[in-house]
Amino acid sequence: MTLPLFPTSLVGSYAQPEWLIDREKLAGRFPPRTRQKELWRIPEQWLDQAWDDATIMAIAEQERAGLDIITDGEMRRESYSNRFATALDGVDMDNHGTALDRSGEPVPVPRVIGDIKRRHAVQVRDVQFLREHASPDKKIKITVPGPFTMSQQAQDDYYGDPEALAVAYAGAVNEEIKDLFAAGADVVQLDEPYMQARPEKARQFGLKALARALEGVEGTTALHICFGYAHLIHERPEGYSFLPELGASGVKQISIETAQSNLDTAVLETLPGKTIILGVLDLSSHEVETPETVAARIRRALPHVPTEKIIIAPDCGLKYLPREVAFGKMKAMADGARIVSAELA
Repeated sequence: MTLPLFPTSLVGSYAQPEWLIDREKLAGRFPPRTRQKELWRIPEQWLDQAWDDATIMAIAEQERAGLDIITDGEMRRESYSNRFATALDGVDMDNHGTALDRSGEPVPVPRVIGDIKRRHAVQVRDVQFLREHASPDKKIKITVPGPFTMSQQAQDDYYGDPEALAVAYAGAVNEEIKDLFAAGADVVQLDEPYMQARPEKARQFGLKALARALEGVEGTTALHICFGYAHLIHERPEGYSFLPELGASGVKQISIETAQSNLDTAVLETLPGKTIILGVLDLSSHEVETPETVAARIRRALPHVPTEKIIIAPDCGLKYLPREVAFGKMKAMADGARIVSAELA
């Protein structure tokens, strides 16, 4: 499983099929923080089988596009965070709370009423299923929501201390990460978009929570930090409000978006030693990039990061794109990476 120069991977999610989930309803609301099972089109007794079938499809599509590191596409999730966050002890599943989304709108969220603890592994079978169905020569990656982000997506009626809440979530994430590596994951990615959305709080206790989540972890970890789904958050700042701070963290890889924001890639020099998961697909548009466009976006990073420290990816998840657009962009990404790789051979 030796990776080529500029290996390619999704950030996490792929477009879920219309037969599996009501994509119109999904796109018409903020990403669910509580469980919203009414979004699924499949009767509950067949849902596990449907998730498996959709995952097999997502794996096959990634391999057909030529990707090197394969995810499960997050087919089993209503959002990137809610499946894990609502599987923990200490959360009232019958009476949700309210918190402000990163856009400033109030949304239903888990209400914390006791000690946040992991009662069982949440995604171990996901990793085992992914390993079983991905080609043996492919590396596999699984994603988990980060503790800081989950703490911002909850109503705390128990701890009374934002830092204590984030660190409690981190303990549950830490147990999950260790089990995911034991189950066969090559990379475990933590999704922490709220570190960008709420940088002051991230500086206060987000890094402490991240360190707790990674305590004693052996294996390749990644962290995804972004400006939000392009489908929902349309305006992009010119740069990150929280990025160099991650240079001292224990994560090996950091996923950042550069395409839609046309990010000044010189900022990558503030993360020496880290592998950069370079976002090169603009997800605000349904236009499928050409491989040459992708190649040009890759070249922008080359003066600032060693070539062996770059992984090519979309800006964020492909969840909200039409399937044919998601596949087209994904294939253009893989083809564009090969163009630049051949230039440097």
